Amino acid sequence: MDPYDTPSSGAPGNGAQFPADRPARLAVGVVGAGRVGTALGAALSRAGHRVVAAAAVSDRSRTRVAERLPGAAVSPLPDVVAAADLVLLTVPDDELPELASGLVTAGVPVTGKLIMHPSGRYGTAVLDPLTRAGALPLALHPVMTFTGRPDDVNRLTGISFGVTSPEPLRPVAEALVLEMGGEPVWITEDARPLYHAALAGGANHLVTLVVEAMDLLRAAGVAEPGRMLGPLLGAALDNGLRLGIDGLTGPVARGDAGTVSDHVAELAKVSPESRRAYVALARLTADRALGAGLLKPEDAERLLEALAD
Repeated sequence: MDPYDTPSSGAPGNGAQFPADRPARLAVGVVGAGRVGTALGAALSRAGHRVVAAAAVSDRSRTRVAERLPGAAVSPLPDVVAAADLVLLTVPDDELPELASGLVTAGVPVTGKLIMHPSGRYGTAVLDPLTRAGALPLALHPVMTFTGRPDDVNRLTGISFGVTSPEPLRPVAEALVLEMGGEPVWITEDARPLYHAALAGGANHLVTLVVEAMDLLRAAGVAEPGRMLGPLLGAALDNGLRLGIDGLTGPVARGDAGTVSDHVAELAKVSPESRRAYVALARLTADRALGAGLLKPEDAERLLEALAD
């Protein structure tokens, strides 16, 4: 039988047929009770599904299960899979391929079970060993950061999820996302690496830039750099999201090569690492401003001379 055939009724692990608008109520198992796994488990529980078991090794993970997933049994991995209709593989990206193949090698039955991971890096190909064993693969990546705080679950409301699945499972994948309060956005398997690079570059490097700016302001004598930066960075982010490159301001956009040159010289005294980052980003900014017609070619040439190594 085709692994995506869905006979009659019941839970998916028992050969379920899902309604067009939403999946049936599912028994959920969480493999990897970290920040993401427990947040997604709690969101599914809030939607009416039952988190029945979780694999948790460390004391911190066990505490998360007790706090976020009350009623879930802390069990060995094979028992978690056996108890669940929907299994969340919420482990670090680098562990996911080995986990997927390891479950099959260990002979853990997965036929008819939905197996989902939230990794942004991977689509469903990483679950191929499980798919060949009869599992139903889903990749549902929440586009959000998770800090382990109680408000992680609430942060899922209104966010995008990058969804990749076999076409027959697409309605189920999208329904699960909607139930968790998110918005499904379809990402093809081959586009996953670029999709994830864009998100990681935007979110992770943004934090680095903010922390770097605060450190430099402290070095300049500013006692509360966060208070100073908050309104400025909030406005810059809003401009970028609403206006794109047209929201660009500052000395690069103005073609102010003298100011940029002063910045580079001062940063070289304080932090060579900061100088290199500033130069790389200023070059990229100049290229984009030039391409958008915001910067005249002669101004761009002077800027690039100021940014030369």
